[in-house]
Amino acid sequence: MARRRHRRQGPRRAHARAGRRMNGAAWLVQALAAEGVDTLFGYPGGAIMPFYDALHGATLKHVLVRHEQGAAFAANGYARASGRVGVCVATSGPGASNLVTGIADAMLDSVPMVVLTGQVGTALMGTDAFQEIDVYGMTLPLVKHSFLVRRVDELPHVTREAFRLARSGRPGPVLIDLPKDVQLADATQLPAHVPAAVDEVPRAPPSGYHAAAALLAHARRPVIYGGGGIALGDAVEAFRTFVEGTQIPTVLTLKGLGALPAGHPLHLGMLGMHGTRAANLAVQECDLLLVVGARFDDRATGKLAEFAPGARVVHLDLDACEVGKLRHADVAVVGDLRASLQALAPACSAQLRGRNGGARRRWRDACLQRAREHAPRYDAPGDTVYAPALLRRLSQQVPQAVVSCDVGQHQMWVAQHWQFDHPRRHLTSGGLGAMGFGLPAAIGAQLADPDACVVCVSGDGSFLMNVQELATVARYRLPIKIVLLDNQALGMVRQWQELFFERRYSEVDLSDNPDFCALATAFGVHALHVSRADQVDDALQALLSIPGPALLHVAIDQAANVWPLVPPNHNNAQMLDPQVADGVAPHPPTAHDQKEDADAIPA
Repeated sequence: MARRRHRRQGPRRAHARAGRRMNGAAWLVQALAAEGVDTLFGYPGGAIMPFYDALHGATLKHVLVRHEQGAAFAANGYARASGRVGVCVATSGPGASNLVTGIADAMLDSVPMVVLTGQVGTALMGTDAFQEIDVYGMTLPLVKHSFLVRRVDELPHVTREAFRLARSGRPGPVLIDLPKDVQLADATQLPAHVPAAVDEVPRAPPSGYHAAAALLAHARRPVIYGGGGIALGDAVEAFRTFVEGTQIPTVLTLKGLGALPAGHPLHLGMLGMHGTRAANLAVQECDLLLVVGARFDDRATGKLAEFAPGARVVHLDLDACEVGKLRHADVAVVGDLRASLQALAPACSAQLRGRNGGARRRWRDACLQRAREHAPRYDAPGDTVYAPALLRRLSQQVPQAVVSCDVGQHQMWVAQHWQFDHPRRHLTSGGLGAMGFGLPAAIGAQLADPDACVVCVSGDGSFLMNVQELATVARYRLPIKIVLLDNQALGMVRQWQELFFERRYSEVDLSDNPDFCALATAFGVHALHVSRADQVDDALQALLSIPGPALLHVAIDQAANVWPLVPPNHNNAQMLDPQVADGVAPHPPTAHDQKEDADAIPA
């Protein structure tokens, strides 16, 4: 017991030796350390100043970004790459409001974050005081939970609950709003912080496994559709074992990429708006869709009413709210995803050895043959740099890299052509699609694993949205490699205006871009430039050989488009691709197959 009292009193004694009273801010700093936080990202200001005073001399590593949005995205990238809770800090008013985009991104992509914001003193709240905004109300739709701390003795409960909620179940951001007087209040009476246990994820009832296995046994053309929930549920290995055991062709969402290694023989590629032909057509033709940790996002499904029109659906997910939300599930398996896959694998493997085995083998062979026939080509004619070829080449040179993307054409080229071997190595703003994500998220990923090779792929539009974070990269000498694809346009918007707005190019011209190499150099970041295809190999080698941070500026053709593309209000079989006839429909099952399927699959 004496030893326990010593450990509980130790932090206060250390603080007393420093000549400072234990206030709410100092208690919170020590609570963060007790929660396992080692790094936080922020920008100081008036209402959060007591917290920054408490940070002075603390063991926590604080990373000073150059804009609060950079802090939120950096914490976001830290959490995505590590699986741990990311923490960001800002002051009241504009500091807090600048965090909102990063908070929303974390909510839509289920990223565990704890957000700390300063607030005016409790006596001033509601008076329109300087830099006062209702952060609690402003962020309520964007977080798993918000806390407004009104008394210092609320801090232990609030801190414990914030981290528990951020980690538990489907992860997400939690906000703690801290009035200045609460931070300054005497906290000597507060106990040492003890983290709360993460809620145990419930297991799905066995009836779901049996129903799923029975439905799969009757399927002749099954497809597995995997999403971001696989990584969130720590189910990557279980998912791979399941795919191997069942030998079912598999497609992945943008956030699911890496759940199967890119070169896996059963991986048909990404599905959806910019998905592969093999993936999209397989889903459109299948008679059973086994959905694992995916949510039928509109970018994945295309025209929802025509998505997988002949398929029964088995939906495995942790979040019951996602099951049946957009597509009826014939069988719902709601619970711990890893446990569900482990329980379902032997049952399904046994069932698959029975009836319809020959039909499933023919189906699998046909899907894989189509994937081979429509594999991307990298022998683009001409002297200009072909972005997909450059990205594939870089992927081969740094196969274990963590890649942080911005949003636009380059984001889709990375998804299509980088060979990911784990979902946590692919950091991308999926649900929100936030430009400016890439560079600060790369900062977070690099600080989560200082030994990792971190590559930021950005476009000229996205890069300028948080370009100030080059100062953060330079200050902390983070060895991030930045590949900046510059077509002097808002490329994705320009492509849509070309295809669907009769080439009325409205406000997409970026021909007055700065000299990006000079800009990077001004920040203290080494810069290279490449504009011809025959320069790419040497440029990539030079980029990777630089020991510190470096930027490779790549001039690409403004007319280059991302293919394939599913037009709006079309199904995923109706892909546009100049190399293939437009709007190719899937090969329909024969009348004989349709009759057999109707007889085989139970209602």
